[in-house]
Amino acid sequence: MATGGLAAEPFRLQHALDLPETIRISGETRGRYESLDGQFRRGLQGSDQLLVFRSLVQVEADAGPLTFGIELQDSRSYLGDDGTPLSNSFVDPLDFLQVYVASDAPGLLGPGSTTRLKLGRQTLSIGSKRQIERVDFANVIKSYTGLYAVSENPSGDELHAFLTVLVGRFPTESDELEANVLAADREQWGRRVWGIHYRKANFMPGIAPDIWGEVFAYGLQEVDRGDVQTTNRNYVTPGFRVFSRPRRGSWDLDIEASMRFGSRRATSRPEDTDDLSVTATQILARVGYTFDAPWQPRIALQYYLASGDNNPDDDQFDQYERLFGGRRTDLNNTSIHGPLTPANLSAPGVRFDIKPGPRWDARLHYSAAFLASATDTFVIARLRDPTGASGTFMGHTLDARARYRLIPESLLLEIGASAFVFGEFTKTVPDGPAGTRTLFAYSQLTFSF
Repeated sequence: MATGGLAAEPFRLQHALDLPETIRISGETRGRYESLDGQFRRGLQGSDQLLVFRSLVQVEADAGPLTFGIELQDSRSYLGDDGTPLSNSFVDPLDFLQVYVASDAPGLLGPGSTTRLKLGRQTLSIGSKRQIERVDFANVIKSYTGLYAVSENPSGDELHAFLTVLVGRFPTESDELEANVLAADREQWGRRVWGIHYRKANFMPGIAPDIWGEVFAYGLQEVDRGDVQTTNRNYVTPGFRVFSRPRRGSWDLDIEASMRFGSRRATSRPEDTDDLSVTATQILARVGYTFDAPWQPRIALQYYLASGDNNPDDDQFDQYERLFGGRRTDLNNTSIHGPLTPANLSAPGVRFDIKPGPRWDARLHYSAAFLASATDTFVIARLRDPTGASGTFMGHTLDARARYRLIPESLLLEIGASAFVFGEFTKTVPDGPAGTRTLFAYSQLTFSF
């Protein structure tokens, strides 16, 4: 493809190796430098920086009725120190992200529908991805082991169902994370994740065309097994979504709500055997308008609510924990920043998007962030005032991102910046951070092959 008078043909390893059509290979390698000035997390001070790299290589072999697949992930970090909040979401040196076998089956959604079955270790990304997502910005992608089936028809309807166990990511110790120590990921057989998710395209054609609907239920069951100690969560999360996609000269909407029921322990200590009753709520409501103009400017208002735990001393747990879904798309740039997560959060906001052409796009997002419960935790910062005397206003967040495709479908440059200006709670909570704000910036280059 020629763009702007320059050859911009994307490089593909598949073509370079002259592989047969029955063998497919693809991947990407990415590097990102991050810098943070001012801390909001408990116990941290000063500035921070991090250099992270992630490489992915996937190979599929088509053997007629079966397709065999494997994907390698290599995620490493550098320049971090004792004050860097490193975890296994940053570091997972050379390991198997996916190892699976897939096959086609009869469709379940009427004439012309098809079903794909996949068995083995794999990644999952369904619907809005707020419940479960193959994350993009995070340096380490989660995977699951089990059975996943998706049925689709020509109208766009989808039915997803899966039953899996979590794959534990290693290393986990701070010294091993800093040194990028090789350690094999392992299935955690006592931590089961399941889901069923149905999407109906254009489900109200006579009332509101181009409105799509989804209903779903997700579950998590945990039991301690071997060296894996858990909070013994036993959750069921039903919910629904109604949405339309942005289009020039049109309004769009996205409303998703879910309730969580079940039980859990307060801690993962083996001696903790008291079950807490869980009832929690998550709601995202967004309405936007895309102007019919050359840069396709879009403005949207949104409100994000994820319930908090009102009484830390009772036998209830009301906080809506983020489990396997994403948070960056709706809230803020993450990694060593990312103050907001859908747990104990009440956040009205506004966002502005532009897309001047096929090569680049940009986004600016503002949220006023409050605790849904004054007595529960500011989760990412690990700050809590159980008396509620510090108030609920965490602060103002401002996040920006711009992407430019240096070579379309091959080389992508992304830069971003964020600011978190502390509110009453963050300034006055016991053991709170020094200063009044946190600033964050990053630059990232991704090569797809």
